[in-house]
Amino acid sequence: MSELDLITPGEILLEEFMKPNDISQAQMAKDLNIPVSRIRGVVHGRSHITADLALRLARYFGTTAELWLSLQNEYDVRKTQRAIGKDIKRQVQPLVKHFTNNLSESHR
Repeated sequence: MSELDLITPGEILLEEFMKPNDISQAQMAKDLNIPVSRIRGVVHGRSHITADLALRLARYFGTTAELWLSLQNEYDVRKTQRAIGKDIKRQVQPLVKHFTNNLSESHR
């Protein structure tokens, strides 16, 4: 995984939505009726996009809340995979055999 895989939702917000629309963090905060520190935290990767913020961003930019939450979730999974993915693979064994046996028995 490269650093490009770890683009934060805040970077996407800044580069794909704020800059093209010439919107400052202060203006966006005012328009969304939230503290500027909340926008600043997301843009700088210190804060997560919450359901509340996702709804506000969706309304503001004409997108969906699911888009913003998906960006956050994907980032969180990639970051965690990078940090502890190998440990999890060693520690947790798949339930595939058990699941396959249960499926076979339920279709008899």
